[in-house]
Amino acid sequence: MAEYTKVALDAMGGDNAPACNVTGAIRAIRDNDRLMVYLVGREAEIKAALEDGSINEGIAYDKSRLVVVDAPDIIENAEPPVMAIRKKKDSSIVVAMNMVKEGKCDAYVSAGSTGATLVGGQVIVGRIKGVERAPLAPLLPTKTGMSLIIDCGANVDARPTMLVQFAKMGSIYMENVVGVKNPKVAIVNIGAEEDKGNALVKETFPLLKACPEINFVGSIEARNIPYGDADVVVCDAFVGNVILKTYEGTGKMLLEVLKEGLMSSAKTKIGALLVKSAIKDKMRKYDASEYGGAPMLGLNGLVVKTHGSSTPKEIRNTLIECVKYNEQNISEKIKAVL
Repeated sequence: MAEYTKVALDAMGGDNAPACNVTGAIRAIRDNDRLMVYLVGREAEIKAALEDGSINEGIAYDKSRLVVVDAPDIIENAEPPVMAIRKKKDSSIVVAMNMVKEGKCDAYVSAGSTGATLVGGQVIVGRIKGVERAPLAPLLPTKTGMSLIIDCGANVDARPTMLVQFAKMGSIYMENVVGVKNPKVAIVNIGAEEDKGNALVKETFPLLKACPEINFVGSIEARNIPYGDADVVVCDAFVGNVILKTYEGTGKMLLEVLKEGLMSSAKTKIGALLVKSAIKDKMRKYDASEYGGAPMLGLNGLVVKTHGSSTPKEIRNTLIECVKYNEQNISEKIKAVL
């Protein structure tokens, strides 16, 4: 029997659940024969989605690699995450995370409550011994490829030793999952000079500089992140989240302005038709759904958070990314370093 990467998918998480999650899971197991997905959530709703032709898209798939696990409760986005994790033991998030904790699954994926996912990752799945905090680390598209921003939401207040660990974990991820050899690591700062920055950056800089496990290239200003000047961008979660949201908002605004310009007259519409395919190909690399979700690094199992508005494509890509993470033994490599 083949050795599968087993992923517990929170089927009830996200704006378009369970339909989006079911479609994404079907596409994933069709496109990767080393993957098994457990759809965790309200059994009746999931089974109805599996039988709905408009949701399953008529795709032929190996039904033995798609398992429904009943979890009647749902943790909503507005609920206090700590209380929800404690009280809703039968929720899709808690049941799915316990499957990772108990070794029944290798990974957990959710488009649901970010707070509950972050809390559950820390208290249910648990941190690797020696890891101070588990950061959330999404991939950002850049002019030259992709950069990992770490942390973007899990640890708003960080210590210098935590940022050093983030740099090490991010380097391991970029080298083994993304395939970037000897990834360049930089810390977010307000200037390139070593003596610039707030107290956290000034304390962290010399620690990163003296760290033999990483390829530290110094400070990076936010304006240089889109150009790919660093492969691993280190910061606390407050700074990282501001960068991420600015990145997303600016990208969306620019696309809207471009579309308005191209549709403004008959002449520009003709021009739009001529360049449509070229623009479409170029913009594909800046589509967040191409890269899957953001992993929480440093846990005893893989926990991945995707956008609440995730499409089936993003769910599919996230599930397949879990296979690469598992087969590269990322958690074991982090244990060896930390």
